[in-house]
Amino acid sequence: MSTAGQETPREKKEFTRSGPHFSDRITADSRDGWPVEAGRYRLVVSRACPWASRALVSRRLLGLESALSLAVADPIQDERSWRFTLDPGERDPVLGIAFLSEAYDAREKEYPGGVSVPAIVDIPSGKLVTNDFHTLTLDLATQWTALHRPGAPDLYPEEHREEIDEVMDAFFLDVNNGVYRAGFANHQETYDDAFRRLFARLDWLSERLATRRYLVGETITEADIRLFTTLVRFDAVYHGHFKCNRNKLSEDRVLWGYVRDLFQTPGFGDTVDFDHIKRHYYQVHTEVNPKRLVPLGPDLSGWSTPHGREELGGRPFGDGTPPGPVPSGEAIPEAGRAR
Repeated sequence: MSTAGQETPREKKEFTRSGPHFSDRITADSRDGWPVEAGRYRLVVSRACPWASRALVSRRLLGLESALSLAVADPIQDERSWRFTLDPGERDPVLGIAFLSEAYDAREKEYPGGVSVPAIVDIPSGKLVTNDFHTLTLDLATQWTALHRPGAPDLYPEEHREEIDEVMDAFFLDVNNGVYRAGFANHQETYDDAFRRLFARLDWLSERLATRRYLVGETITEADIRLFTTLVRFDAVYHGHFKCNRNKLSEDRVLWGYVRDLFQTPGFGDTVDFDHIKRHYYQVHTEVNPKRLVPLGPDLSGWSTPHGREELGGRPFGDGTPPGPVPSGEAIPEAGRAR
């Protein structure tokens, strides 16, 4: 399987998502032995993976590009999982490895679990530090503050954390994870349940966002990042590939406006590679798509159309500022951009 959290579609059992095995944290006080330090760590992602995409958005918004370097894996995996075949010599130029599994092995020999992204690797030792996608972005927002760019937004404001956590918990199982439960269901009743819960929660989100620009408060928070990375993939892969087809996201006026608003906000859409997304889902999930055919649609031109969400007020970055230009070498290739 392809994405974070060691998701495992099983032949007889239904889809399950286990917790991260490596849950060390990189903190300002070095409580787990991993201090926040510019240039020490490398963030490994796949642009296809929604869980890894959270880290991409957070890193951009907070201006951590120079402090936390980036490795982008090939969206097409082989039996050894994530590989660095996009790089010259098919090795990551900083870590010197051909497969992310090598960093896992350096941390724990013969580790029996899956190899997932996002992952942070300690460059000096070559060891995996964490693959905990739940806490990784929260730590970028709250522990890496000394390395944030001037004007970086507060993505996890203390006064709203309880509500942010409640909202994220509400849509994690039904939406973030729900599309996978539907897509990898082995029985009709399991699929039906996942489908109904998914769209019931999307209806709830649509109602919530009809009168507010962002999920919590007046600014972009961690909750918006976590919802965005699922919604941006909805029409391209989840609607057809995972049979989440009651309606397309583009047919929901509120959610379509909301996700376009975020997509057009610096730090969001400039991290999205639709080519990687589509090729990964349709070519790696052979149990769902055995012919590995990649559809030509949907039309991506709508992502740049006006959304009208400014009328709801809100300030995307609060008292902060937008991130600067995408760093050299990190721009999305033309094939993956919405036009």
